[in-house]
Amino acid sequence: MAGLPRGLGALAHRDFRLFIAGQLVSLVGTWMQSVGQAWLVLELTNSPFRLGMIGTLQFGPMLLFSFAAGAISDRVRKRRMIIATQTVLMLQALALAVLVASGRVEYWHVAILATVYGIANTFDMPARQAFVADLVGKADLMNAIALNSAMFNGARVIGPAAAGLLVARWGAAAAFFVNAASFVAVIVALFAVRNDGLPRPRKAKSLIGEIAEGVRYAVGTPRVALVFGLLLTVSLFVLNYNVFVPLIARDVLGEGAHGFGLLMAALGAGAVTGAVIMAWFSQPWPSLPMVIVPALILSIGTMALAAAHHFASTAGLLGVIGLAQILFMTSCNTTVQIAVPDELRGRLMSLYAMVFVGMTPIGSFLVGTIAERAGVATACVAGGGAGLVSILALTVAARRHRG
Repeated sequence: MAGLPRGLGALAHRDFRLFIAGQLVSLVGTWMQSVGQAWLVLELTNSPFRLGMIGTLQFGPMLLFSFAAGAISDRVRKRRMIIATQTVLMLQALALAVLVASGRVEYWHVAILATVYGIANTFDMPARQAFVADLVGKADLMNAIALNSAMFNGARVIGPAAAGLLVARWGAAAAFFVNAASFVAVIVALFAVRNDGLPRPRKAKSLIGEIAEGVRYAVGTPRVALVFGLLLTVSLFVLNYNVFVPLIARDVLGEGAHGFGLLMAALGAGAVTGAVIMAWFSQPWPSLPMVIVPALILSIGTMALAAAHHFASTAGLLGVIGLAQILFMTSCNTTVQIAVPDELRGRLMSLYAMVFVGMTPIGSFLVGTIAERAGVATACVAGGGAGLVSILALTVAARRHRG
């Protein structure tokens, strides 16, 4: 595909085009399920704490199994591993859809299926992120990550808005059925991809030895260590919008499922804008301000959500937050993937996933608990404030270390 604009360079790779097309369809369904599940839990329990617990169960496996998943992804053919995990995720969505449609769903069903989702996603995420580098090479990696983010967040715009309409009209089961069907597209696309994501040659080490090697590299490389520190802070204290937004929609703005979906779509619209900016950005290696500044904006924006009283202004603020989030995440992801040796990529991306996603259950638990006892506004201020202080401390510490 000669003559592609600079911002679309990664699409010159056939396998990447197939991969991203399948992911787009599937992720629309995934975002629909995310909205439907949050609303379902509130309808079943009317409890912010139990909503936070679902986030804990859904992302908790990342803390337990992430290192093992990364080491395994470095040992196997990544394409086959992703097909297996996507199949499990499809069956999980189908089971939830059937339970809701039959009228038999209970909170514990959602909790168990959220755990199944978490385990499958733990093994899927490092393999899928490392696979992108296999599909495009390092020269087009930042562009591929930005395009992947644009696709991910384009789905975030379409999925929640569509889910809000479906849930309001036909109930949560419709969103879950659509999600289950959407996995067919990504599985078919993966079968059509020629690159198998072969493992790199490695030294004869045990699984534990390989995990330790990856951790040593992350801790011993100052730039990567700073990125992981910022990622941990933002993920733990700030990126809890799966709890913040439904509570703001229902308890502060008095909106139903449709309004909640539109707010999530606003978050996604800002993220798409950020992804487009990153796709056209020519610098192959993000500078540290490209990581630090968006992290600060995220923290301040989260604190500002405490003052949300009008739908339009809240949607606008969420758009800014979405833009900052994607600038932050793309810069973090690219920094790690470009810095890491090929043979360690799966392990470093599993550590990335553990820090990014694995902190979510702890953050969701904290935010849900604070919101239950002191209200959602207090939870926003506490999360954003803790993030702001931590980011500033990490930045000062990094500058002193370099000095």
